[in-house]
Amino acid sequence: MSDIFMKDRLVLYGDYTRMGIENYIPDKEPKAYLYDLVQDYPQRGGKGFRPGLCIASCKAHGGTAALAHNAAVSLELLHNAFLIHDDVEDESFYRRNKPAMHRQMGTAVAINVGDAMMALSLTPLYKNKNILGPKLTLTVMEEVMHMVIESAEGQAMELGWRQENRVDLEEQDYFRMILKKTCWYTCIQPLRIGALIGSHGKVDLQKFDRFGYFMGIAFQVQDDILNLVGDEEKYGKEQGGDIVEGKRTLMLIHLLQNCSEEKRNAIQEFLAKPIIERDTKTADWIKALMIELGSISSAAATAKYMAGAALKEFYSTCGSLPDSEDKQLLESIILYMINREY
Repeated sequence: MSDIFMKDRLVLYGDYTRMGIENYIPDKEPKAYLYDLVQDYPQRGGKGFRPGLCIASCKAHGGTAALAHNAAVSLELLHNAFLIHDDVEDESFYRRNKPAMHRQMGTAVAINVGDAMMALSLTPLYKNKNILGPKLTLTVMEEVMHMVIESAEGQAMELGWRQENRVDLEEQDYFRMILKKTCWYTCIQPLRIGALIGSHGKVDLQKFDRFGYFMGIAFQVQDDILNLVGDEEKYGKEQGGDIVEGKRTLMLIHLLQNCSEEKRNAIQEFLAKPIIERDTKTADWIKALMIELGSISSAAATAKYMAGAALKEFYSTCGSLPDSEDKQLLESIILYMINREY
């Protein structure tokens, strides 16, 4: 399957999902400060991994896009709600080439919009009862509930590390945090939910956990790398923003483990400042150190290793499924995650 076909399929599933979001936004006031803003982040675009994985997994396991539609809509609403809240918590400036919502509308309005999107995400899950039946609907809701809790716990870990200004973290700490913050809601749960719906509850869901874990790690490490060296316009966020925000990426952890004590102390001093006071000159110096000490190349090797592990799990998990374009899509996404330029 060519990258062009795969990207087109992800766009197709993403657009299909975003069109569904419109059906769950109330046509009433207040619009200017709430309901019109609910559509803002989804309409900015995005890679469409989560709805794409959910729908493709459903179809690969014998279902249809229509059966997975409500679940995909819920996942996309939750994803964009998380992004709004993450941008506030990270004090980010941009999201998908536009000012972050809290920069446009103020922090209070942005938080409220994110809260509303989380509440609205419940409706398509509830309406599944008329499509999937009550038992399967409840199981899907339980999957989403687990995903939200895991994501909140992962975010708490990362925020706590930044608040405590930790410089003693190891690679395994990062993997545990990303499992919770990224893997469950980006890969594991969309795969599980899609397969659950497509198989009418007959599939063993645990077999997707290792598959989605390796896929999620590969995705997040590559995303962190692109924040440093990717095309800023295509990536959609300020280059090097993760350094300024003090995110404990695999590259920063590697750097802190391998630089001199003097440089480690200087980095820790930089990260102790309020974000608004962290200068880009020092951030550029930290990035240069990451290149010099091989932190970025080490992370890239990890992403490729994890993608290879994900491919192995894919063949074990999905190899016996009938050949289909959606089965091929699941396989191709793994390679795309580490080869993408934005």
